[in-house]
Amino acid sequence: MKAVFAVLNLLRPLNSGLLAVGRWLGVFAIGVMVAAILIQVFFRYVLGSALPWPDEAARFLMLWMTGLMAPTAFRNGGFVAIDFTDAVIKGKAMHLLQFVLLLICLTVLIVGVQIGYKEVTGLGGRFATASLYLPISLTFDEWYRIPRSWMMLSLLVGIVLLILVNIELLLERFVRLLGMGDRLPARPGLIVGGSE
Repeated sequence: MKAVFAVLNLLRPLNSGLLAVGRWLGVFAIGVMVAAILIQVFFRYVLGSALPWPDEAARFLMLWMTGLMAPTAFRNGGFVAIDFTDAVIKGKAMHLLQFVLLLICLTVLIVGVQIGYKEVTGLGGRFATASLYLPISLTFDEWYRIPRSWMMLSLLVGIVLLILVNIELLLERFVRLLGMGDRLPARPGLIVGGSE
């Protein structure tokens, strides 16, 4: 049991730190995404000449926002769930059910890592985006076309973060299943009601 608590004591602050950075980057991505959409609306409907890059930039940023913020939602029970079982199943049976469901989720996430890796390194990741460029000189006379692999990397990063959270939740459920839930310290970085 000491090993389980040792891993939890390492994993909790690690997850809290990574997820906090992910939330800040996700909020930044949302802000830039909204700005890109507003620019596109202005150019398309006011000036009558749509730009080629805002739609792709918004899609790029939405994928990264999702990959970075989904683990926080998962950790805090923010995903869509069927929660009537909480009222029907009580005690250790509930902890056992949650443990089994988290094991199934971990299996799916491990398959997802393989898919994400193939998306980043496979054929689709070798192509460049249609209209997203990054300046590579201070004079803005040289531009680098952003590869699609950078966009697909959001899937891989998000799934790796979800696996870290899943392992933390699995260990917590295991401790509760053994009836030692009262020995679990409060989780750092827990978001309740939208604030920490």
